[in-house]
Amino acid sequence: MTRIALGVSYNGRAYEGWQSQLGGRTVQDKLEQALTRFGAVDPIKTLCAGRTDSGVHGLMQVVHFDTPLDRDENAWVRGTNSFLPPDIAIQWARHVDSSFHARASARSRRYAYVLLESPVRPSVDAGQVGWVFRPLALEPMVQAAQALVGEHDFTSFRAAQCQAHSPVKHLMRAEVTRRGAYWRFEFEASAFLHHMIRNIMGCLITIGIGSRPPEWMTEVLLARSRDVAAPTFSPDGLYFLGPVYDPAWGLPQRTPAFDWLP
Repeated sequence: MTRIALGVSYNGRAYEGWQSQLGGRTVQDKLEQALTRFGAVDPIKTLCAGRTDSGVHGLMQVVHFDTPLDRDENAWVRGTNSFLPPDIAIQWARHVDSSFHARASARSRRYAYVLLESPVRPSVDAGQVGWVFRPLALEPMVQAAQALVGEHDFTSFRAAQCQAHSPVKHLMRAEVTRRGAYWRFEFEASAFLHHMIRNIMGCLITIGIGSRPPEWMTEVLLARSRDVAAPTFSPDGLYFLGPVYDPAWGLPQRTPAFDWLP
């Protein structure tokens, strides 16, 4: 058996998240159907680096699977893509050692949230960016985001249906930048809780519009209660940038879509 790792990008607007469901309207379902059709063997099952929710996009989801087939890397990319819908595409394929695991081998995971600040709702980028119609202030959001960096109990930002064993995660990076009318919030952590970033975004925007001071973020964090945080923000502008692996695995760290994202 050969183990293959794939880098997969997708627009999540039409799908009910990553993880396979009975209805078949998930990214994993579409990918596995395409892999199986291309391989013309028993159904191929994949394991991913990190699940994404309904409406969330992926720039470089990484999956692995085992197969008896002997195909070159380029064949896995082009052959499988021919069976995928236009909003899902394999970006690269690599043969990897059997000890590689898309989830367990990841050192960290990265997300970005892209937000449009405008009096008018998005149109051409609808579903690809979040939206706020009130002006945002940079420095309060930067200060609030930095309060989250480090190892903390993130219960206040955890969805009720979260299945993680522990709410304690190590947030390595939380950055806020602006380019024109678009804001970009970037996060890197050992792992993320269900809805963690969308709940953090709700708090950051509350602070950015001046409804709360930056210090409120620390109060929310220490409360360890979902009830004290802001409402969960829209999934539209959330992108899974992908996992980070040890360079020894020789896997790409980015795809061309990284240069497109505002």
